[in-house]
Amino acid sequence: MKIKQAKRLDSVSTYYFAKKLVEIADLNAQNEMQIINLGIGSPDLLPPKEVIDILKTSADEFDANKYQSYKGQPALRAAFAEWYKSHFEVTIDQNTDILPLMGSKEGIMHIHMSLLNQGDEVLVPNPGYPAYRMTASLAGSNTVFYDLKSENGWLPDLEKLSSNDLSKVKLMWINYPHMPTGAKANLDFYKELVAFAKKHEIIICHDNPYAFILNDEPISIMQVEGARDWCVELVSLSKCYNMAGWRVGALVGHSNMINTVMKFKSNMDSGMYKPLQIAAAKALSMGQDWMDSLNQVYAKRKKIAQEIMKEIGAEYEENKVGMFVWAKIQSSTLNSAEFCDQILYGAKVFITPGHIFGSNGEGYVRISLCSNDETLRTALDRIRINKSK
Repeated sequence: MKIKQAKRLDSVSTYYFAKKLVEIADLNAQNEMQIINLGIGSPDLLPPKEVIDILKTSADEFDANKYQSYKGQPALRAAFAEWYKSHFEVTIDQNTDILPLMGSKEGIMHIHMSLLNQGDEVLVPNPGYPAYRMTASLAGSNTVFYDLKSENGWLPDLEKLSSNDLSKVKLMWINYPHMPTGAKANLDFYKELVAFAKKHEIIICHDNPYAFILNDEPISIMQVEGARDWCVELVSLSKCYNMAGWRVGALVGHSNMINTVMKFKSNMDSGMYKPLQIAAAKALSMGQDWMDSLNQVYAKRKKIAQEIMKEIGAEYEENKVGMFVWAKIQSSTLNSAEFCDQILYGAKVFITPGHIFGSNGEGYVRISLCSNDETLRTALDRIRINKSK
């Protein structure tokens, strides 16, 4: 039987990494030398031991396997509220303004499906996380890209945006620390952004999973007065606590927004596994010592990744944060995909081409810091050997 896909899938493609991982698996099957994957930001380090221990013990509780509340365990919501208070000095009502999620990527889809109608427009950063565009298309809306460029610190030009027709725009996605560039925002910019949102009646969706990675000044858009009326924020335990596969995040915002997204979410799942929630609450209680120890590891890795960038002839900016190194290809006639494939097939090292994040990512490449020092140095050695051939 020939099955025709739904028309809504015509506007999206399979996620780049899903396809590339299949290619890498095929190459590994054909060659004795296995590909070193420096592409995906999936933490290789373990979560805190205390968190793993609580997950194990919670699994033995008599009600662990029951359906859970759609709003999440009170203990988890309380932990998110305390986390915001501790790290950002922001008071969040745990009963009304927080919705735990099975990862923040789920939240992106939920927001679009809950708020967008056919023909609505969504402002999406270029370069930026591909899921913003893909899920907006699945929801039946139209993507309008706004430029992020190095000369403007990878921040949007709000004055230029205001000169456009924004009458159909309902949402705007931002993401700082920014993926893939590692650019930071500051509270002055967020104040301007909240004013922009209020003027044009646009909901700002801030995706904030990298706040603490190699970043001495973590901030939340919720620190700005009036942000709760116009902004929502997605946070995640994937990066800061090495819990990517656990799928735990949260949406924070005004109760009206939370209730709207909740209406959609309650028809999509039957609650998160309780032991995961209890363990996540413990993770959120980890103090600055945890963040410091994590960043010591990433700082060492970053130096090696920067050496790799120098070796392949790509120039990076020193003042960027997060778990990636983003760099501009120098003196090459190849586009970013061809450039990365040349390294993949020649040195057996995979790095990410910048074009997958949008047209403004063309000419750039990205290396993830989610491999240990030895693996990164082996990748560097392979590239040097291949270069000398």
